[in-house]
Amino acid sequence: MENEQLIPERTYRRRRARLHDSAPPRGPWPAPKVERFEPIAAKYANEWPAWGHRKIAAMMRADGYEVSTSTVERALRRRGLLLPRGYRADRKSWAVLRRKVFRDPPTRRNRVWQTDFSEFETTGGGIWRICAVIDYATKYCLAVTVTPTGRGADALACLMLAVAEAERVLGLDDLRADRGQVEVFGPAGEVLGMAPAPIAVVSDNGPCFRGEVFKTAFDGPDPLLRHVRTRVRSPQTNGVIERFFGTLKYEHRSGT
Repeated sequence: MENEQLIPERTYRRRRARLHDSAPPRGPWPAPKVERFEPIAAKYANEWPAWGHRKIAAMMRADGYEVSTSTVERALRRRGLLLPRGYRADRKSWAVLRRKVFRDPPTRRNRVWQTDFSEFETTGGGIWRICAVIDYATKYCLAVTVTPTGRGADALACLMLAVAEAERVLGLDDLRADRGQVEVFGPAGEVLGMAPAPIAVVSDNGPCFRGEVFKTAFDGPDPLLRHVRTRVRSPQTNGVIERFFGTLKYEHRSGT
């Protein structure tokens, strides 16, 4: 009881009367510190969109800014950049999507593609990165690129070459004409109809596949492709592309 801070009775009754009269609350109060750090916190949030306000606050403090976690939270809320509660639940969404892709292995072309990077060391000691895209059902290699780096731009370029090659082989102007159909379910589990299914592009969780550049391949109102990432440390989920790289390196070493 000694630590309780009591307010005067007149103040209590005045606030209670205002509440019952539906009077607007006081404020907004000036927040000079939030206003000062708001553009800085927004810059960090745009550079690291998967980070929550706690990590952003810790990084800002590591860079020399004297800012509290609550200040960063309020600053990001003002800009609409605060991640929603339960954001980490997106892992469950990825798991559900993976099960849908691999529950019944596809038997037709252009239903599931697999992509990945592999390193190749030259006789001179240099390292090249090989990126490939393979159709899961036909085992047809749609594209292979060799680059000195393994960035998102390199992965995106290889994927676009795969789309162009698939259209060339099938004689199509738009690969959407060869997509499959999926059932659309209502809230009670009833089937509402059929809808076009984007081609599932399966990759691992490398930084090149998690960046903003690679995500542009799946944007738009009617995307041709959708991205599915495998579980962490589960290369067998992407086994077709892994086997392709193994065979490629084995044949190259055997030939030399």
